[in-house]
Amino acid sequence: MQLPFTGPWLLAPMEGVTEPCFRDLVLERNPPEALGGAFTEFARVVTHPLPRRTLREHLGPRRFEAPVGLQLMGADLAAVEATAARAVEVGAPLVDLNFGCPAKGALRGCAGSAMLRDLPRLEATVAACVRAVAGAVPVTAKVRAGDTDAGRVEEIARAAEAGGAALLTIHCRTRAEHYCEEVDWSRIARAVEAVSIPVCGNGGVSVHADLERMRRETGCALVMVGQAALGDPWIFSGVRVDAREAARFLHEYGELLRTRCGAAPRGRAARIKQLLRHWTAGGLVPEEERTAWLRMQDPDELLARLAGLAGH
Repeated sequence: MQLPFTGPWLLAPMEGVTEPCFRDLVLERNPPEALGGAFTEFARVVTHPLPRRTLREHLGPRRFEAPVGLQLMGADLAAVEATAARAVEVGAPLVDLNFGCPAKGALRGCAGSAMLRDLPRLEATVAACVRAVAGAVPVTAKVRAGDTDAGRVEEIARAAEAGGAALLTIHCRTRAEHYCEEVDWSRIARAVEAVSIPVCGNGGVSVHADLERMRRETGCALVMVGQAALGDPWIFSGVRVDAREAARFLHEYGELLRTRCGAAPRGRAARIKQLLRHWTAGGLVPEEERTAWLRMQDPDELLARLAGLAGH
């Protein structure tokens, strides 16, 4: 099935980050021929299908040409399958399945990267969702290179393909490696060789030039960016911004959290600091000043500082 992406680079699903406010700002600042799509943070499916209202909240209103895929994570096959059907009903342009989350909660619930230990169940989950969407939208799968090692990366890739996934995104670290600094892109290349469906590479992208380099070195069709986009939302287009434009992004983020979500100053400051931990864009946060930014106790002071730097 044809994928709906408008460009080769994708914004990764990130828990607690890629809600509509953050996603919209990133999509707004990168042309669709570069940033070809984004994903919701995972919608956790436990023992019952998620309500349509919840799915709509994750997706938010469609504002941009590049599509936003709805990512689901769960171990209850029937509940995930029914939720995938509801995703189509609420207008999701694709359904992505999370088999990569390394969090302890996901492992305890036999979801996320826990599925890498049970490839028949991974395949069955993909197949169930493919049946549920009945050809209306693509079903894609996001995995890690393995559980404790990458010895079965080809088997993992083939299981997703056998289930009917239209795209496989592979994070090149294993579940045990979590988010360690070292990465091995050859694992992505092995997945590319193992399947006939398109593969999206993920992990170890730091700057814009890494996007094309990963595609060249691994043969992957698409590249997904996670943490690096928290520090530089312009990484997809490669545009270099100044400190004022960088501050404007963070200020607008805080304002969207206030106007759309009713977030109080403390909550807005906390979400902004989540980005400031990684921020590199515009020279706004030199490394020697990062700790001072993060230690600001008064949320109003932080918000006012950003407003001033943004020219408001």
